Amino acid sequence: MRIGELSRRTGVPVPTIKYYVREGLLPAGELTSPNQAAYGETHERRLQLIRALLDVGGMKVAEIADVLTAVDDPTRPLHQVLGTAADHLSDADAERDDTESAAARTAVTDLIARRGWRTDECSPAAADLTKALAAMARLGHGAFVEVLDDYAEAAEQVARVDLAYVDRRAEVEEIVESVVIGTVLGEAVFSALRRLAHVDASAKLYGEDGPPARTTPARTTPARTTPGRTTS
Repeated sequence: MRIGELSRRTGVPVPTIKYYVREGLLPAGELTSPNQAAYGETHERRLQLIRALLDVGGMKVAEIADVLTAVDDPTRPLHQVLGTAADHLSDADAERDDTESAAARTAVTDLIARRGWRTDECSPAAADLTKALAAMARLGHGAFVEVLDDYAEAAEQVARVDLAYVDRRAEVEEIVESVVIGTVLGEAVFSALRRLAHVDASAKLYGEDGPPARTTPARTTPARTTPGRTTS
């Protein structure tokens, strides 16, 4: 197919496709004449992946290029490809140096050790967790660390489901691509599912069928007195 057809199939404008080719995100088409190139299903699939990482994963073009380089490297182990994709989901802002951050770092380190996770406590994901816990502590919710293991158990189950999905793929290229999709887009899927579950749980707990709404005690207005007079 020509670039115009590729654009129509994917919804990506022609100038953007050419930009992706220049940046190395998309392989160039096969030249059929000095001014014409042919594109195939591989190009269409890669474009869909790029747009998904950009639109749903929230990645920048440079980050996508880094992830795709890992995907296209046949010598790179799947575990490293997964790590590359996961690292680009992290918040780049530096941690604050305060009491809450120090306590959060300790909590994260203890969690990793307690769960026996084979991961680096200095990884971007661990840093993100530290920042989130520290922010909660500053808002008066430091006790959230008490439910970390419950969250970790749920996360382990989701991770197993993610990788079980990846294992369904027979071709190495599909496996690598599935690792990226499961990591980046799976993050968006799980976040949306969690929000839906929150709405349902809130409706059951606080809705019409749940416990009665909390009421605020009525304020009492003190009796007004006139100077020089008393009230009985």
